[in-house]
Amino acid sequence: RLARAVRTKDRDTWIFVEPTPIVGEGVPTGLGRIKDNRTVYAPHFYNTAMEAGADYDPDAGWIEAYEAAVTAYPARHRMPVVVGEWGPLNNALPNMGRFYREAVASLNRYSSGWAGYVWCYGGGYCAVDERGRFRTNKEQTATPYAPAVAGTVRSDTYDAGTRTYRLAYRAAARPGVTELSLPPTPRGWRVTVTGRAHVLGASSRGGWPVVLAWPGSEVVVTVREAGPHGRTDHP
Repeated sequence: RLARAVRTKDRDTWIFVEPTPIVGEGVPTGLGRIKDNRTVYAPHFYNTAMEAGADYDPDAGWIEAYEAAVTAYPARHRMPVVVGEWGPLNNALPNMGRFYREAVASLNRYSSGWAGYVWCYGGGYCAVDERGRFRTNKEQTATPYAPAVAGTVRSDTYDAGTRTYRLAYRAAARPGVTELSLPPTPRGWRVTVTGRAHVLGASSRGGWPVVLAWPGSEVVVTVREAGPHGRTDHP
């Protein structure tokens, strides 16, 4: 009913539907079908124990249970997923480095995007401290990604160990550009493409380069950080 009411005034804007927070405990939503083809499933990604300040428990299987539960509804109704909020209270506990690696890998498997909580200066949930430096482990959320893809995505992966992002897609029949977002880094980034495509715009230290591809071509974009994993001055 709400979707129909919105469409009487706005036929184009995407509607984000946020389920009950209990999905954070791996419980599937009881939400019924929404008859609107511009609706996004937007769950939050929080664990009750971690919300109370506890460390991540890798043996509990929470991320796996959450992913299995949260993907059932959008898969059944063919809806895109954007995780609207996530991030633990205490980022510096012993297992939090592993949590961020496993959480980002999980989110990238099934979502079109996510929003970390929260961009502020200080402690607690804040992404950066009072001087603007990433708080412990929060830097793992600052990775290359593609805010817009001009085609059909085949795969979209990020390897935290090698600081390498790879995007494979089939370019759309209608010409367009794929946008990349590269966070600032003193080491620099190197962007390469395979297929009938080329990169436009500077990307060495971060920024917003774009990829222009021939319509219908299969393209693989690789973004790699320089330093111990590669160099920006060599192929």
